[in-house]
Amino acid sequence: MNTYMARNETIEHQWFVVDATDKTLGRLATVVASVLKGKHKPIYTPHVDTGDYVIVINADKIQLTGKKWDQKLYYKHSGYNGGLTSRTARETMDKFPTRMVEKAVQGMLPHTKLGRAQAKKLFVYAGSEHKHFAQQPKELEV
Repeated sequence: MNTYMARNETIEHQWFVVDATDKTLGRLATVVASVLKGKHKPIYTPHVDTGDYVIVINADKIQLTGKKWDQKLYYKHSGYNGGLTSRTARETMDKFPTRMVEKAVQGMLPHTKLGRAQAKKLFVYAGSEHKHFAQQPKELEV
């Protein structure tokens, strides 16, 4: 008996929508990353993109535990000497409400070409509206 290996031609991708209202950031990100990878499917193959598309709505209503709103830092670097800047989670949420969810999920995906392809299937929106109604996404419970 041979081990089944999925191929790109045989994979059918589905669409899921997740409501992030009052969900903890890390717990939401682990479920979303698992669906993006395709680990919820019996045909999961590590080197093939078997994952599904995920739409996250209400990203501006996520929760963080403890004092993370003031102590958790997000860094970026301009590439120049002394170009490191940081923002707290509260500042990041005020200026870019979707970035915290995107960064949390991308950190849980592989840091390869496959991971970048999987990350392109994530759509995060701050409000409750999204533009992917034609794909008829299914509700995903977290």
